[in-house]
Amino acid sequence: MLSLRPVISPDREPERGLRPGGTSGGVGAFVAGLLMVAGGGYLLLNQVQVTTSYWTFGGQGSFGLSLLPLLAGIAFLFFDGRSPIGWLLTAAGAVIILAGVLMHMDIYFRQTSLFNTLVMLGLLFGGLGLVARSLRSS
Repeated sequence: MLSLRPVISPDREPERGLRPGGTSGGVGAFVAGLLMVAGGGYLLLNQVQVTTSYWTFGGQGSFGLSLLPLLAGIAFLFFDGRSPIGWLLTAAGAVIILAGVLMHMDIYFRQTSLFNTLVMLGLLFGGLGLVARSLRSS
């Protein structure tokens, strides 16, 4: 006779108690940890100030010079959309501009009190600990 009951091996327990993520960790701890990570990360990143320095090459301002490959590539592509030289120049110009922007960024952590710093880092790392604990199988 054909049975429609699922076969469960004796060495494996049924998966009824498993939560999202495939573990028996708590969903509430996961959500609380995620909120703590989000809050601490926001507060920490809110204290970071990003500025840019002057873009120079050989002592002269060079942002306009870095646009030349991009503009030449765009001109080639408007003339012939399948031009490999046009695509190469356009991609190279975009990479040059992106690299120039990233190389001239200065990142500073704004002055804040020790209490605020401890709250930010406590939320961030406490939340990471809760998330990790909720994903661990017990």
